[in-house]
Amino acid sequence: MTLLSRLRAHARQQPAACALHWPGGAMDFAALAAQIEATMTWLRDTAVEVLAVSLENGPAWVVLDIAAMELGICLVPLPAFFSAGQLRHAVRMSGATALLTDQPTLIREQLADLLGADVPHLLFEKQTLSWMTVISHRQRRGVPLPAGTTKVTFTSGTTGAPKGVVLGWDHMRPVVESLVEAVEIGANDRHLVLMPLPVLLENIAGVYAPLWAGATVMLRPLQQVGLCGSSALDGRTMAMALADAAASTAIFTPQTLQGVVEAMEHDSGIRLALRFAAVGGAPVSPRLLQRAGALGLPVFEGYGLSECASVVCLNTPTHHRAGSVGRPLPHVRLGLAADGEVVVQGAAFGGYLGESEAPPASWPTGDIGEIDPAGFLHLKGRRRNVFITAFGRNVAPEWVERELTLEPAIAQAAVFGEARPYNVAVIVPDGGATPADIESALARTNRALPDYARVVRWVFADAPFSPHNGLLTGTGRIRRDAVYARHEKAVESLYREARTS
Repeated sequence: MTLLSRLRAHARQQPAACALHWPGGAMDFAALAAQIEATMTWLRDTAVEVLAVSLENGPAWVVLDIAAMELGICLVPLPAFFSAGQLRHAVRMSGATALLTDQPTLIREQLADLLGADVPHLLFEKQTLSWMTVISHRQRRGVPLPAGTTKVTFTSGTTGAPKGVVLGWDHMRPVVESLVEAVEIGANDRHLVLMPLPVLLENIAGVYAPLWAGATVMLRPLQQVGLCGSSALDGRTMAMALADAAASTAIFTPQTLQGVVEAMEHDSGIRLALRFAAVGGAPVSPRLLQRAGALGLPVFEGYGLSECASVVCLNTPTHHRAGSVGRPLPHVRLGLAADGEVVVQGAAFGGYLGESEAPPASWPTGDIGEIDPAGFLHLKGRRRNVFITAFGRNVAPEWVERELTLEPAIAQAAVFGEARPYNVAVIVPDGGATPADIESALARTNRALPDYARVVRWVFADAPFSPHNGLLTGTGRIRRDAVYARHEKAVESLYREARTS
């Protein structure tokens, strides 16, 4: 069954139920299905096969996405947080022949020489859209898209040229169905979208899954949910948006969860109706989850990959273990390679854009972890981030950083030690923590770590790590090279001082 078929079924079974809600408008399931069908007719006339999309969160994004998927048109979401170079790479590599946007001036500035003429503006639920042609000689050449491809999602990662992950409905549907089952999403749920819709996690878990279950998807422009520009966050605005929408479900990144938690800690009058909230995209501080729990927020950590069509594991109210990223979803089977790398079976994608090799049935995730006897996955860090000390010991920095941020005095930490006799850290203090507070926190943490993983020396970061200053990815992962480059003199001085002392 396609998603559109499911929407039609909801329209017959619950004709008055709200499918989409946005400022100034709403659609029931029958109206949504009719709008998708009308958009399909229009898309057929364009004869487009690969369409790039840069749109604000709203009904146009959802309708266009489902209509393209139903027709077998490949949609290429362009995240607003991508640099101009990353956007150009995505458009060229995907072979898009057209681009649809509600910010034509900005897109022309970023992609000027890739774009041809504009087609007259379109109007969709009071949102003005511009259709732009893409100059043909700039398009991708080489390996064609696999049959059934309906989406190419580009990973934000840490490189300037993100990889295009090829997906079809056959890859995404098992994730959608498993999420509905695991989270027990029902017709009474109201999901507020808190991330840009080009982010695959929100696209699948925040739109497809609620609609599949007959729930309501609440759409707000990003600024109205506290996301300003590409990365700045207003936690109070986000908390108030959740309260005003009476949202029962939501998806956070560590950064957005921290913003909401801080807002609620400062204003006890904020009351949320959440029954389930997921947090993922990057390692989550256990202390942050504890703070959320103290506020009564039902936040559960999960884990996923674009290559597995988003979510792989998830904690739930029924099956929850602190310190883990949850059990695998019903359609997933987990294993571990000899070196501890997590291997996923049952979740697939169509390969990487431009590469002819099909992905293996058992996908190596690049993450190091452990699976406990009850089936919960505990992540230790990224395989590529593991460094080897001068004594030949392997250290996953995320593991040490997770232990450090359990301390109230430490908000963020980045650990380094490749080919060094000991490890050092760049630390962002929490609130008014003093150097003495940090030293005490380090001493407590080090007592729980083996000697080769301990942090011997440290420096204060010159600013908190954030996507805005380039020290975090859009989903909250530390950009290690960027942190090191920004603090290189201070970090290297920790080793030089030791040699001369």
